[in-house]
Amino acid sequence: MKRNFHIFCTALISLFLLSLVSIFFSSCTSSSIEKNSGDNARKIGVLLVNHGSRSETWRNALLQLEKNVRDSVLLSGEVNGLKTAFMEYNEPSIATRMKEFDAEGYTAIIVVPIFLTVSPHSFEDIPTILGQKEDPRSMEMLKLEKIERYTPLARIYIAPLLDFTDILQKNIIRRTLALSEDPENEGLVLIGYGDETYDKEWGQLFDEVAANVKEKTGINAHSYGWCGHIVRYDPNRTTQAIQQILDKKKQAIVIPVLVAHDEMFQVKIIGQGIEQIKNNKDRVRYKPDAILPDTNVEKWVIEIIREIIAKVPES
Repeated sequence: MKRNFHIFCTALISLFLLSLVSIFFSSCTSSSIEKNSGDNARKIGVLLVNHGSRSETWRNALLQLEKNVRDSVLLSGEVNGLKTAFMEYNEPSIATRMKEFDAEGYTAIIVVPIFLTVSPHSFEDIPTILGQKEDPRSMEMLKLEKIERYTPLARIYIAPLLDFTDILQKNIIRRTLALSEDPENEGLVLIGYGDETYDKEWGQLFDEVAANVKEKTGINAHSYGWCGHIVRYDPNRTTQAIQQILDKKKQAIVIPVLVAHDEMFQVKIIGQGIEQIKNNKDRVRYKPDAILPDTNVEKWVIEIIREIIAKVPES
C-alpha cells in the first residue's frame, strides 16, 4: 500500500514538473514569436525637414504645417509617427529626431524636405547628415556649423522638392493677384534666398514661375533678385531688381519667394531695398508674406507621403 502511494506521489510530482516545463517553453516560444513579429513588422515614421531659422515666426510656420497635416497623415494607420526637424540653428535637429525614431523602433522614415528647389542643403547636406552621402564639402560645412551627423537604423526615403509640382506657380499667382491693380502698368519682382552653386537653376525656376504669372494675370514684365545667401544679405540687390522693372513700368509688385516669414528677410533686407526706391510708397506694392501658409503645400505633403508609403516593403 505504501509502495503504491509512493508511486502515485512520484507520478503526480512528475506531471506537475512536466506541466511547469511545458508552460515555460510555451511562454518563451510565444514571447519569441511576438518579438520576431514586432522586429519584422513595418513601422513608418515621417520627418518634415526645414532649413531652420533664428526667427520664432519662421519656426512656428513650419511647426504649424506639421499640425495642419498630422491628422490626415496618421489617419490610415500606415504612418505611426510624424515629427519636424530643423536642419540648422535649432533643435530638434535631424540627428535628434532620427535617434528618437530609432529608440521607438521605426523601420522606415520618409523624409520630406520643405525646400523650394535644388540647393546644397537638399542635394548634399540632408543626405550627408543622414549618412546617405559622404560629400566632402558638406561634411566640412556641417562640422563648421556644428551640425551632428547620424546614420539611422531605419531605411530612409527622401521625398522630392516642392518645385516638382505646380504649387509654387499657383502660390505666386494668388499673392500677385492680391496686390495687382493695373496689370498693364505693373511688373513682377521675385525676391528669393538662393545659392550660388545653383544660380542657373534658381533663375530658371523664377523664369518659369513668372511665365505662369504673366499668363494668368496679364502682367508682362518680370525681374528677380536675392535677399540672402547669394548676395550675403544685401538689400541693394532687391533695389536693383525693383528698379529694373520701374525703368519700364509704373509700378512694381514685389513677392518674397521664401518658405516662411523671417523678419531679417521680409522686413529688414527686402524692406530696406524698397525704401531706397524713390517714391516707393506710390510705385512699389509689397506685402511681407511668404509661401506658407498654403493649403496646397499641405495637400502635397500628404500626397507625397502616400506615394512613398507604397514603395516601403512590408517588412
